Amino acid sequence: MDIAELQRCLKPALIPLGALYGQAMRLRRWAYEAAHVASWRPNCPVVSVGNIGWGGSGKTPLCGHILRWAGKREEHAIVLTRGYGAKPHRLPLLVSRTENPASCGDEPLLLARSHPLARVVVDPKRKRSGPWAYERFDPDFVLLDDGFQHLPVARDIDLVLLTPHDLGQGWNRVCPAGTWREGEAALSRATAFCVKVLPGRQPDLGENIKHRLARFERPVYTFALKPKGLMRVDGTVRAPDLGGEDYVLATGIADPAQAARTAESFLGRAPRAVLPFADHHAFGAQDLLRIHALAAGAHVLVTAKDAVKLAKLPGAEAFWVLRTELAFGPSTFAETPFDQWFAARFDELAAHYRPLAAQELV
Repeated sequence: MDIAELQRCLKPALIPLGALYGQAMRLRRWAYEAAHVASWRPNCPVVSVGNIGWGGSGKTPLCGHILRWAGKREEHAIVLTRGYGAKPHRLPLLVSRTENPASCGDEPLLLARSHPLARVVVDPKRKRSGPWAYERFDPDFVLLDDGFQHLPVARDIDLVLLTPHDLGQGWNRVCPAGTWREGEAALSRATAFCVKVLPGRQPDLGENIKHRLARFERPVYTFALKPKGLMRVDGTVRAPDLGGEDYVLATGIADPAQAARTAESFLGRAPRAVLPFADHHAFGAQDLLRIHALAAGAHVLVTAKDAVKLAKLPGAEAFWVLRTELAFGPSTFAETPFDQWFAARFDELAAHYRPLAAQELV
């Protein structure tokens, strides 16, 4: 029995516990907003990318999109991330392109390798890593990864990610009754909502967005991860597709079924088999034996998050990585596309902070 099924079976007992948990989170947030607990605020814009629930809602791809936008403008960012599942050899840890993924985590390493102008810093205490990185790198802005509930760092833009499940059956189901980390009242603190659209038809999504989110009077942007080709794990070869040949999917992400649907929509056929591993799984030699046995000569497909951990393992170099890019779709309650909206907010904030930052140099 999976977690979702267990929650359905125990729903009458879990809902009161979820209400208590939600109340505790509201009190925690009130303590920070009333300045009873101190938070860190640098003299530059702080952008938070986070979600209301747990699971794969697209935080890392959205962080990557913002960093690509910044790179085009030569804006330098520091990315503060806890490095889920990582075992850093020092704290804070500045992630280099050659860092061991076990030390920093798969997603921080992926961001560090993909965005050379950014400084990615791993530390579960971002109130510690923030000042440390700010003093050393003089960033144009701070990007707070998975930051919606991380209140020790103040923020100017709060991008809150939602999924179709959040807007449907999962609405306001607070842990342990559901996947939400806070109750729906917390969404009033969002600057904008970003809804990850999944492969396949979702006829109720537009109505759910209007029904659930209209009261917050915030722009709502939908986005999806669009495949753009394949690449060998070792980076030596790129290909537009697999020529219609069989493949298996092996992946350690929160929602393997979603990755399978994305692969099927791109390659025109479903994987012959899916071998799921735990989210952020640290791949080893025994895992490769299982993957090769399942593949039995077929192609092996993995995600970019898996690839950073597989790259140094002998026997994985010929696996294919499904390369994706974030693409925004229809918006609701928004007057401009996301990039235009974000640039306007960012420039307004930068103008506000510029005199404050100059005072630091005096």
